[in-house]
This record gives sequence, structure tokens and C-alpha cells, in this order.
Amino acid sequence: MKTDELVAIDIHTHAEVSCWSPFDAYGEEYDRAADRYFGSDRRPTIDETVAYYRERRLGLVMFTVDSEAQIGRRRIPNEEICEAAQKNSDMMIAFASIDPHKGRLGAREARRLIEEQGVKGFKFHPTVQGFLPYDRMAWPLYEVIAEHRLPAIFHSGHSGIGSGMRCGGGLRLQNSNPMLLEDVAIDFPDMQIVVAHPSWPWQDEALSLALHKPNVWIDLSGWSPKYFPPQLVQYANTLLKERMLFGSDYPLITPERWMKDFAEAGFKEQVRPLILKQNAMRLLGLS
Repeated sequence: MKTDELVAIDIHTHAEVSCWSPFDAYGEEYDRAADRYFGSDRRPTIDETVAYYRERRLGLVMFTVDSEAQIGRRRIPNEEICEAAQKNSDMMIAFASIDPHKGRLGAREARRLIEEQGVKGFKFHPTVQGFLPYDRMAWPLYEVIAEHRLPAIFHSGHSGIGSGMRCGGGLRLQNSNPMLLEDVAIDFPDMQIVVAHPSWPWQDEALSLALHKPNVWIDLSGWSPKYFPPQLVQYANTLLKERMLFGSDYPLITPERWMKDFAEAGFKEQVRPLILKQNAMRLLGLS
């Protein structure tokens, strides 16, 4: 990644449409619920997203969410994202997503993706994937990630996916309480854990965990910064300024909107470069 040429690095973007696999309409109602929640129906292809970010001189980390066990929808292939990252290595990095219910078979896939496809990290969504982060069934996956000293992003807090559906689509918000990551942070100190999003309604828990565990980071995706709770801005400006990361949650939120609101949200001038790019460079081993 040619970081000197980039304005910022977005640590949290989603692959939404596969050009390798036929469209799987199963579970479409979850997408429509997220569209209503975020007020957006953007569904770009991977190439369209890359072109969008390249035009704006933004780096990006991209991943899908493998929720085949909980929702039953075929995932976008991790390899498709890896291919795009290899073709655009000056500004793009691929993370993989593997459903923890796949156990040791999933761990084998993780190792292959790291060693053969150049994957640089992993994404988990405890609510959508239907697991508790400290469940031992995920340990084989964590072991591979920790062995290679790679980061893992975990969704935290409320989820637009399922919001407003009957029974919330059967998805459990409680799985994404950031404090459930404490056992993971203790047992895998060589795995950098990124708590994704302002963790409402558990923002204080996320801040406490990051203050206590030096391998825990927070990405600021999924919300406009103008809605950030004051304590999140306070700690981003002070004790946690070196472990806060820019993330948009694109395509649900655009980086333009996020960065415009970020400039007006009370972040110190000397802290902004850390959040926009420098912290991500350290996390991703680019500096």
C-alpha cells in the first residue's frame, strides 16, 4: 500500500455484490432492513467500490461477512476480495470472513487464505453469525490468526441488520457486547482485536476494555461522527488516541460524509492524522 499517496485508510468497508457467484436472494429481507435503518440502498460491486476509493485517494480494507450457518445465505468468496486486493495493492487490503461454526475446517481455510491469498486480517459479526466471541468453537480460527499475528475486527453494539424485522430477524444483539471479547483478548494477546463501531448501548464497556487490554482497538465506523457519544471523543483525544481507527462502513455510510462530520466533531488537530491513517498503518504493519 502506497500510504504516502493516500489521504486516509478506511479500515471497514464491505463487499456487497459478487461478480464470481450468482446472486443469492435468500435472506434478502436482512438487506432491506439494513437499507431502511441506514437510509441507503447502495450495493456496488467490488470493482466499483475500489474505483470509488481510488478516485478519492483513500485506502481501504474490505471484507464480507460469512453468515452461512445463522442466515443460510451463500457468502461472497473471500478469494474474490483477495484478487481485487492483489490487483490494487497500492491502496487496498483484503480481510477474510469465516463462519466460526465451521470449526477446524474454517481454521484450515484461514491458514490457506493467509499463506496463499495474502489475507491480512479477519472480520467477525457475533450477532449475524450467531455466536458468542468467547465460545471455544471459535478457538481454532483465533489460533491461526494469532499465530500469524494478524488483526481481527468484531462487530459490536446495535446492528442495523435485522432492525425492525419480526423478532429482529432472530438475531441476538447481546452477542455483540464488547465485554464478551475480554476472554479472547486475554487468551490471544498476539491477536489485535478491533472493536467495530461506537458500541451503543455498551460504549463505556468498549472504552474500558480498550484501556485495560493493549491489544484492543476501536474503529469508528457505522455512525456519523456528529452522533458519537462525548466519552468516545474524549478518550479518542486522550488515552486511546493511538488505538482509534477511521472506518466508514461503506457502502452504508460514505467516507465523504464520515470525514466531513469528523472534521467538525471535536477531535484535536494533532489526533486527526492518527485516526485517519497513522494508527491503521501500525495495525496493518505498514509502518
